Amino acid sequence: MKLVRFGPPGREKPGIVDSNGRIRDLSKVVPDIAGDTLSRRGLAKIRKAPIAKLPAVRAGVRLGPCVGGTRHFIAIGLNYSDHAAEAGMPLPKEPIIFEKAPSCICGPNDDTMVPKGSLKLDWEIELAIVIGERARYLSKKDALEVVAGYCVCNDVSERHFQIERAGQWTKGKGCETFGPLGPWLVTREEIKDVQKLDMWLDVNGEKRQRGNTGTMVFDAAHIVWYCSQFFVLEPGDVITTGTPPGVGLGMKPEPKFLKPGDVVTCGIEGLGEQRQKVVKFKM
Repeated sequence: MKLVRFGPPGREKPGIVDSNGRIRDLSKVVPDIAGDTLSRRGLAKIRKAPIAKLPAVRAGVRLGPCVGGTRHFIAIGLNYSDHAAEAGMPLPKEPIIFEKAPSCICGPNDDTMVPKGSLKLDWEIELAIVIGERARYLSKKDALEVVAGYCVCNDVSERHFQIERAGQWTKGKGCETFGPLGPWLVTREEIKDVQKLDMWLDVNGEKRQRGNTGTMVFDAAHIVWYCSQFFVLEPGDVITTGTPPGVGLGMKPEPKFLKPGDVVTCGIEGLGEQRQKVVKFKM
């Protein structure tokens, strides 16, 4: 299933993409694509719904983030071998974990705002894992059983904040609009092999990132298992799993960063595409 949330920011409704590519309103079936709806029982309820009889949503409606109620937006650093080489850093021996502020989550096609004081605004196409069941101390073999599905994430980053302002990475990763998710959440059974997905990102139509989830240092199952050893995972939590090479910081002969007016387009095989226009900060 491809599950979506549509409508104005903060007032999104749940939806599903039907066999003809149209969005159907799930409001009378589930309250939101969040919380218990993401559990195996909640997803089974959606599967039993008469999708073709549900109200069709008008074309062109705004898509919100494909998951709601996220309490923890977890990120994994340096998780692609080719990106680590690009950054000139050794491969991590264990997953590098940091958090993006849940308040940075936005729709897949919402504008990216340049935060106050920004000097080095960057992009990162990433596979995101959406948790569907409460989980703690998972076994490796059962780790993916708690996953509701997957989606596209652009891990927007401010490198000056992240690297040059001291402290931890978090403050360069959680600014407003730095977490576009979607266009839809693709449930786990729809993806035959999550470690064989092509990824891409362009800026103003120019090639920037090309990669594949097969070059992850730690795969999706390992990441979910590992995180569960240190904190409780809750339904609606999101883990974004790292990026392939081609980020602005790593470009040669010198880095390139985003500026107002730039347009970022990105996508992952089977998970859809995003488009963000970079705009000046606005209250």
